[in-house]
Amino acid sequence: MPEQTTIPYCPCGSQTSYTDCCQRYHHGAIADTPETLMRSRFTAFFLKLEDYLRASWHASTRPAELDLDNTPDWASLRILESGQNGDNGNVHFQAIYRLNPGWGYLQEHSKFLRENGRWYYLEGQPHEGVLKPGRNEPCPCGSGKKFKTCCL
Repeated sequence: MPEQTTIPYCPCGSQTSYTDCCQRYHHGAIADTPETLMRSRFTAFFLKLEDYLRASWHASTRPAELDLDNTPDWASLRILESGQNGDNGNVHFQAIYRLNPGWGYLQEHSKFLRENGRWYYLEGQPHEGVLKPGRNEPCPCGSGKKFKTCCL
């Protein structure tokens, strides 16, 4: 896990620093949309912040324990669609991780619920697959460079 103070860009893909992005949520600020909460949760998985993940998970679906020691080596997040209707929200995302060798992804349609002004992750239907980026496609690591000049 990288040191939180040395991350040049927030892992959520915002292209801003962790300090200016997700760190505030990890320290108690309230995410104003389901997408913001999803981004902060991805970053928490990236940084293995179990307490934050459990606190942002709705009590009705929260697992009793989380084992983050065996999670993938998360690399980047792509938000495919997000929205909200009153106190219900959804985020369709693709989280990219490193395989040895290559890349994989977890894609999920997540549901969120707002209670007392705070958004919580409720549930999702994930599926995983192998990612095979082309040489001229954006690098899966989230750098913004072409794959051939970055992680190929």
